[in-house]
Amino acid sequence: MHTNQRKRILLVEDNLNDVELTVAVLKASGVAADVDVVNDGEEAINYLLRRGPFETRPEMNPTLVLLDLKMPRLGGVETLVEIKRDDRLKCLPVVMLTSSGETQDLRMCYRLGANGYVVKPVDAKEFTKAIRDLAAYWLGTNQPPPD
Repeated sequence: MHTNQRKRILLVEDNLNDVELTVAVLKASGVAADVDVVNDGEEAINYLLRRGPFETRPEMNPTLVLLDLKMPRLGGVETLVEIKRDDRLKCLPVVMLTSSGETQDLRMCYRLGANGYVVKPVDAKEFTKAIRDLAAYWLGTNQPPPD
């Protein structure tokens, strides 16, 4: 990644309130990243592969994909499988950001290649802290895969 380019986060989330809160927290935390939002897994795959309405998006892949588990059309698990199966995308860091703390969901996502799993706190202050911590690690501390 070129150092002069801003980092990019792809947020895959169908809950409008969660989208608004996540984007607001990321902006308020001073993260030097643009946030692109899609509402389901099908849109996420089209975005990542630059198909359909996303064919003119910048070529640079996102630094991080935040992926909800339960969504219409193509859910988070299926989307994760598609990302990790594609040679062009499989190195992308994917963090599940979900309301499910179920052990079987956690185990399945890690087995399928998720790089992280964050249960969305219900409390707004805790949610804000979780998003800030996540962004600080994945966009600051962590070394992303080379293009």
